[in-house]
Amino acid sequence: MSNTFFGAIADDFTGATDLAAMLSRAGVPVTLRIGLPEGPVANETATAFEVIALKIRTVPPEDAVAEARAALRWLRARGAKRIFWKYCSTFDSTPRGNIGPVADALMSDLKIDRTVHCPAFPENGRRVFMGNLFVNDMLLSESPMKDHPLTPMRDSNLMRLLAPQIKRQTGLVTFPTVRRGAEAVRDAMATLSGHVVLDAVEDCDLATLAEALHDIPLICGGSAIAQPLPALWRNTGTIGQTAIAPLPKVTGGQIVLSGSCSAMTRAQVGVYLKGAAGYRLDPLELAQGNLADARAWLKMQDPNAPKIVFATAEPKSVAAAQDRLGVARAGALVEDALAQLAIDARNMGVSRIVVAGGETSGAVTRALNVDRLTIGPEVAPGVPWCFTGNGLALALKSGNFGAETFFNDAFEMLEHGVASATG
Repeated sequence: MSNTFFGAIADDFTGATDLAAMLSRAGVPVTLRIGLPEGPVANETATAFEVIALKIRTVPPEDAVAEARAALRWLRARGAKRIFWKYCSTFDSTPRGNIGPVADALMSDLKIDRTVHCPAFPENGRRVFMGNLFVNDMLLSESPMKDHPLTPMRDSNLMRLLAPQIKRQTGLVTFPTVRRGAEAVRDAMATLSGHVVLDAVEDCDLATLAEALHDIPLICGGSAIAQPLPALWRNTGTIGQTAIAPLPKVTGGQIVLSGSCSAMTRAQVGVYLKGAAGYRLDPLELAQGNLADARAWLKMQDPNAPKIVFATAEPKSVAAAQDRLGVARAGALVEDALAQLAIDARNMGVSRIVVAGGETSGAVTRALNVDRLTIGPEVAPGVPWCFTGNGLALALKSGNFGAETFFNDAFEMLEHGVASATG
């Protein structure tokens, strides 16, 4: 196929790999671009499924809107007919945005008066019921997300969260309507405009919603609703049959770089440290310009041995650093430090890198000059191994995703799963 059919704009790097993994799971080849390409890509045939990873989750809303609009222009010039605005399944946003402002802007540029929001990801415990978002068995506002250092979520109602961010009205397609089937969903949508929140509790609900809405120009939400779409488009003849190319085998050293402070990442770091060498970064020390100790520690490590550099900490420690340094500076210090350590690790022969945290993933991939990734197998739902064109394997993990053994699982899969799959 010479043109792009599906174009996605993701608000961070782990979200982009999450979405790319769902599409790859559906059996379509996906091109994941790190940052907005500058103009047409020379000597390259367009891929039917393109995902652009931006770093706009927590930037000022006007900057997020400008970058998203530029990405939309690039995708439409590439031929994209279906657009997906990908944000986190925990709806990470502040009262100013950036979920709502970007969605509003994309609607205006696409000249449409209605879109849908579906962050539900049942496989990872994210469910929407009567407009309220649940994380496992807790309301979003009662989950660990309530203490997120950048986007603390103190409400669970998606319509209330969207209202102060948008210019248009909100609506809801309720769970009973979804369970009545795709035709009932379409009938409900016909009476609504603006930003329509979709209830979804199980994967069967996502399948119903996808069947009802696969032909609309813009879908907003988490990655899970994207998985059923390719099969629907194949069945209607909208896209042809596609094949995924074999994946490379990557050998070389390994490292985990963790900037996320989510509850799950804290548990994952604790488990991994039982069998790996570790170095903890302190934002207050980094503010004094002290990265040399971490770089020296890394230089002394065996490239092939398990090791982790982490700024992961309990909420009280994070808050204390933010009080001293400010939220933005504390985060930037950690991201810059881990980006430099990623360069050091690569230069000492490390080619397999797991990164925890969306902001950290963005900093690391940019530092490594990664602009395009091929999507491989998932370590956990929504977290695939990705491969660069220059011999690196990256797993970019959203803070809350994966089991407590995720870091060990990732390297074991790369050692055995990809090797056996590619021969």
